[in-house]
Amino acid sequence: MSNTPLLKVAGLGKSFGGNKAVDGIAFELAAGELLALIGPNGAGKSTTFNMVNGQLRADRGSIQLNGQELVGRKPRDIWHMGVGRTFQIAETFASLTVVENVQMALLSQAGKLFSMWRRAADFQRDEALHLLDQVGMRAQAERPCNVLAYGDVKRVELAIAMANSPKLLLMDEPTAGMAPKERNDLMALTKQLVVDRGMAVLFTEHSMDVVFAYADRMIVLARGRLIAEGKPLEIRDHPKVQEVYFGTGKTFEKPAQAAKKVA
Repeated sequence: MSNTPLLKVAGLGKSFGGNKAVDGIAFELAAGELLALIGPNGAGKSTTFNMVNGQLRADRGSIQLNGQELVGRKPRDIWHMGVGRTFQIAETFASLTVVENVQMALLSQAGKLFSMWRRAADFQRDEALHLLDQVGMRAQAERPCNVLAYGDVKRVELAIAMANSPKLLLMDEPTAGMAPKERNDLMALTKQLVVDRGMAVLFTEHSMDVVFAYADRMIVLARGRLIAEGKPLEIRDHPKVQEVYFGTGKTFEKPAQAAKKVA
């Protein structure tokens, strides 16, 4: 893992009316690192995510990817700069086959125009199959997405997100709606891709077992402010984090055990 930050966020802020959804947060993310962004509801996680992705424009502050400013750029431009994204609810073309879904993403990356009434059956098919092989979905390449199990749809979405060879991958609640085994399989796959490709991942997640088992570092937001940053076991014992989560029904004891098993 490189010590040079791939992503550098400084003084980032966003307000809606009189409400400061994000209030001057700063953090860095290096290539080869999985950074978890956690916090209770209303902490500012989604707002932060959407500013990095360009869906929201920051009111103040800076977001730099390899020294290039992202604030003010459109999501498509940010995508072409090497930022991929997956969503809490997987987004695929349900009626297209698995391989066609990935080919559509490759078409977009190449800047090609295409018609929904004309299949791009031969366009970068080998590359699409290679991406599917990386996420364990090549054997299901010819199946339509609308017949897949949800965990498999999430794998297809991951292959789609890899179509632009991202330096940075944003994953919004990647394991939402998945069974425990599916959650672990997807995050283990993501961790392997991070190692193999040397990319960075910023992810939000409510499942603390996933966070503590797979994150290299964690940042914690509360009411728009960054209240803690560090390695998972440091965050577990952080007094401010314990205070924020106290009474929410969340506990860090079980996830901490999961982290020890992975290590």
